Amino acid sequence: MKELLDDVLEGHRLTPAEAAGLLKARGSDVWDITTAADILREQTVGDVVTYVRNQNVHITNICRNLCRFCAFGRPPGAPDAYDAGDEGIRAQVTLAKERGVTELCYLSGVHPDFSAERYAEMIGIGHEIIPDADIHTMSPDEITWAAEKSGMTTKEVLEMLRDAGLGTVQGTGAEILVDSVRRQICPNKIPTAEWSRIIKEAHQLGMKSTATIMYGSLDTATDRAEHFGVIRDIQDETGGFTEFIPMGFIHENTPLQRAGLVTGGSLGRVDILTFAVARLFLDNIPNIQISWGKVGFRMASLGLMAGGNDFGGTMFTDEVSGDAGAVAADYFDPVEMRRITDDLGRVLRRRSTVYELLD
Repeated sequence: MKELLDDVLEGHRLTPAEAAGLLKARGSDVWDITTAADILREQTVGDVVTYVRNQNVHITNICRNLCRFCAFGRPPGAPDAYDAGDEGIRAQVTLAKERGVTELCYLSGVHPDFSAERYAEMIGIGHEIIPDADIHTMSPDEITWAAEKSGMTTKEVLEMLRDAGLGTVQGTGAEILVDSVRRQICPNKIPTAEWSRIIKEAHQLGMKSTATIMYGSLDTATDRAEHFGVIRDIQDETGGFTEFIPMGFIHENTPLQRAGLVTGGSLGRVDILTFAVARLFLDNIPNIQISWGKVGFRMASLGLMAGGNDFGGTMFTDEVSGDAGAVAADYFDPVEMRRITDDLGRVLRRRSTVYELLD
């Protein structure tokens, strides 16, 4: 294994099988892997740790998918279902403007009544109030549904939303890009090939996106490595991913937990190895984000020692993680971020959505 890690630092490209082996490591091997990832992080991006001043804009928790890993989505007519509507969106974006955010992250279930035109209207509200903000929204699954609902192609939907003010596309809905797992945890979502096609289509139109993985539910190390391979292949082709975001599965309150299929989410060893192997495998994506809302502030600090170089955003609120039981899913003050980076001897910098360093 140490020879393999030395080879990676010399430029060897990990295979999915090799990555799966690293993801299964235990004992002191874990620290050898994280050390290699930290060295590669320093070689790739240096000692700067970045964050974006962003805010989630919660649109609706009504969702046609009702994935088994999710505690957020509600069917239409549920007692606690909500749709913020134009006024609710406008109020949230106005508050974001007062907070000086540069990124609006629209969070929404895949509402069965939302057409491409409705998505364009909601994006237009944010763009009108903060025209300089990057409106970061629309997973491939939402784009597919909007196209079906409006009788359009997915390319036509992307062009319509770009004209309305869409800045960057969310690489969410990926979960695990292995269809055998997807059929168990999110059977109503689009398959891997369709997710990949739409992400590539967005990149080919000049739109950047994130790339994500949700690990720790019913997936294995081999599944996670296969997912890494899908992401790396897309990046080789398009170069459109700004960052890779490992997101640990939060099990509380989910249908998977209620069905007895899971008894907990990911543990620290899996978290650390997922961060580190992502850094080692994804040699064409410079930024590895540590999602503090999923793993908490202390694990976020450790993630920066295992290949990570980005905190994500200030966020302010995240009902998706909070409904699933996450305890650190509200607001991450840059003062606290700096406390972590100072402790690690790193430099905190604010960035734009596409990783331009800001004052």
